[in-house]
Amino acid sequence: MQVSTEAIKVLREQTSAGIMECKRALQESNGDITAATAILKQRGHAMAKKKETRVVGQGLVEAYIHGGGRIGALIEVNCESDFVARTPEFKELAHDLAMQVVAAKPRFVGQENVPPGEEALDEDCLLLQPFIKDPGKKVQDIITETIAKVRENIKVKRFVRFELGLDGKDA
Repeated sequence: MQVSTEAIKVLREQTSAGIMECKRALQESNGDITAATAILKQRGHAMAKKKETRVVGQGLVEAYIHGGGRIGALIEVNCESDFVARTPEFKELAHDLAMQVVAAKPRFVGQENVPPGEEALDEDCLLLQPFIKDPGKKVQDIITETIAKVRENIKVKRFVRFELGLDGKDA
């Protein structure tokens, strides 16, 4: 099936996928943009799954300060190469994750980081929280989408949140 360049452009703007990936997804879905979006999302999750065992030795530490300097967070986000760590997509992800830590007050990165014997709800784990910029998605979904874009494994290693006037246990 022949797909229009306009349809490819629309799908690319919605998903940030590559031009040829968009074209193939549109051909598979007979030009249906919604179905093509689902195909690209499924491929992104499959790609992320394949990459999850790769070593993430590069990355960056992102800071976010909010509320006139009264609340802030530092977060370490890792990827496979320093090239990807310098991309706008990776930097935006790290910034959004630091903002998420400030806004949503997670206590742990994921369920695997919860100390034995301690209970943790989904909202206590950063990766399981609804994403503040799109509550219909979890933070892990946003990371998976970025993995599909940059084609490297990405992991959140650690974070810390500070709030003026509170000790570490209250923040």
